[in-house]
Amino acid sequence: MSTIFRLDSSIRLDGSTSRAVADTLEEAIVEAEGGGTTVVRRDVGTRPLPGAAWAASAFAGFAPEETWTEEQRAARALAAELADEVAAADALIITAPLYNFGVSAHLKLWIDTVITDPRFAPGTETVKGRPAFLVVAKGGGYGPGTPREGWDHATAYLRRILEDVWGLDLDVIETELTLADVTPQMAELRDLARAQLAESHDSARSAGRSVTLKLRPVA
Repeated sequence: MSTIFRLDSSIRLDGSTSRAVADTLEEAIVEAEGGGTTVVRRDVGTRPLPGAAWAASAFAGFAPEETWTEEQRAARALAAELADEVAAADALIITAPLYNFGVSAHLKLWIDTVITDPRFAPGTETVKGRPAFLVVAKGGGYGPGTPREGWDHATAYLRRILEDVWGLDLDVIETELTLADVTPQMAELRDLARAQLAESHDSARSAGRSVTLKLRPVA
């Protein structure tokens, strides 16, 4: 039996590309595992964490527990709850729409709060080596040679946290041009956008099927 932790951070439910690709990925993993898979979900996009939680938890980490305020105790309890969800997972799916060329504020708050738990501070190895997927959705094009090459300030940061700080075995699935269908100025890119979306779903299916090899213990 495997446990998948899935974190969604899109502020949209209907029409969210990151959610749709993550659905494909999740379904592929569950199907390949052949039943018995538990999926633990947290949606910080539509149910964001309390904005003051990170600061309260962070400052509590520098003070004796007996001096904590009620706010600090609640924040530390929340951080522990979030950390429990990640620590208990055999595999992780994290969705990350690109907002204003950077990481979602809701996702950043989740990361910052989890890191206040001692199990996920820099230098720890709580989830080192576990398979994880970062599903990125971008409204425009940010690749080499595009007018906004280098404007994606989210993906590299998320790699640093997930790969370098937490040590996860990370696979990134990226979809660009997600706003082409609703943006007149991007009309000529709509065929390319549809092709990229289809490729992302194919990548998600393939990754979901192959990750089961990492979830099964060696005989």
